[in-house]
Amino acid sequence: MSADAHGNLGGKHLVVFGCGYVGTEVARQALARGADVTALTRNDANAAILRAAGMKTIIADLASDSWHGQIEGGVDFVLNCVSSGGAGIEGYRRSYVEGMASLLKWARTSGAVDTIVYTSSTSVYPQGDGACVDEFAAADGAGERAQLLLAAEELLRASEGACARWFILRLAGIYGPDRAHLIEQVRAGQVSGRGEHRLNLAHRDDIAAAVWAAFGAPASVRNEIFNVADDGAAPKATIIAWLAAKLGVPLPRFTGEPTVGRRSVTPDRVIVNDKIKKTLSWQPRYSTFREGYEKILSR
Repeated sequence: MSADAHGNLGGKHLVVFGCGYVGTEVARQALARGADVTALTRNDANAAILRAAGMKTIIADLASDSWHGQIEGGVDFVLNCVSSGGAGIEGYRRSYVEGMASLLKWARTSGAVDTIVYTSSTSVYPQGDGACVDEFAAADGAGERAQLLLAAEELLRASEGACARWFILRLAGIYGPDRAHLIEQVRAGQVSGRGEHRLNLAHRDDIAAAVWAAFGAPASVRNEIFNVADDGAAPKATIIAWLAAKLGVPLPRFTGEPTVGRRSVTPDRVIVNDKIKKTLSWQPRYSTFREGYEKILSR
């Protein structure tokens, strides 16, 4: 049961696990298109905002079973876009691996849903040295956190009786409205990482469009992994110079160190998005960092 080609989702039920930056936007768009939306979140304050927007909201830890009986009616679409929630490596394990296991258990016992979309990350790819990385590249993880993301992917890939089909979206670096960490670094005069390494980005709105493209895919398209990135992978120094000029500030220095929360500098590579374009007819509205940051700076 796919999304209506004209955008009408009346009578459809979407469940979003992890209503954070991306999940909330997808949920908001679903409501605007007439869908019933159930959102699961761990955050009381966020729950109040979601309820005010018209969503049925459940406050629970995805990895627990406490919420399993709280979702009413048939479910057409499921979006799993939880974050680690902090707490280091164990937070990753609980949110991604144990969370996915709990989700699939619920789906099997409640009646299989139509389509599950899981937002993973391009961090599962270890390649660097300027490599072009498509979905056929080896994804064996670039560290323990990446291994846990892959473990969650594998649970979904091996699931039977939970859904009619699944899609895994491996997201490049997420940015968009109200998420301008790079801009803040440029203003502060110090940017993490290395200037010669290419930065792969995906705008929040383009990620939401990729989610809908997966939900609305023809019935013959199923059980696929897609990279979600824009068309404009560029050296970080190029992006930073452009932002500094737009902001009217001096060029900042690069620290050569990872962003806070990361254990290593993101490798230099180009994430290839050809498969999702060809298979789902998805195209990024913000095809390079210029279009995306231009919109952010104009707000």
